[in-house]
Amino acid sequence: MHPKTPSESLTVLTDLVLPSETNPLNNLFGGELLARMDRAASIAARRHSRRITVTASVNHVAFNRAIPLGSVVTVEAKVSRSFKSSMEIFLDVWIEDRESGIRTKANEAIYTFVAVDDTGRPVEVPAITPETELEKERFDAALRRKQLSLVLAGKMKPDDATELKALFI
Repeated sequence: MHPKTPSESLTVLTDLVLPSETNPLNNLFGGELLARMDRAASIAARRHSRRITVTASVNHVAFNRAIPLGSVVTVEAKVSRSFKSSMEIFLDVWIEDRESGIRTKANEAIYTFVAVDDTGRPVEVPAITPETELEKERFDAALRRKQLSLVLAGKMKPDDATELKALFI
């Protein structure tokens, strides 16, 4: 299977925050942002694997900045690392200033998707070859995140989490 680069999975969704999508403070509902991120991550995973993909987990979400009514919101998703059948998708959320057009990072998230066949069984996905420094950082950190998740779930012994142990040696 031919390795792919993160840029081959890049998915960019841009939309406006409408009144029906806001809370009483006139900011985008967190759940609405999660749904937008899930859609972008799904498309990125599908582009990488060229298979049906399903959300396996939402590993991290940081709601760092409120997104006000009327904002232009852009969700950028890329596969940061792939494993046997799973893919970690890193998402960056940007808001655009209405007057200046300057983009500011508002939020980020990390989702895990699994590629499956028509019967729902996991299938192998291509490897990732990171190109930029940021892609390399996210690629390296993905293995530590995966090992931490496996240890916390009781699916890996802490002594076997070599990438995590290396942080403390």
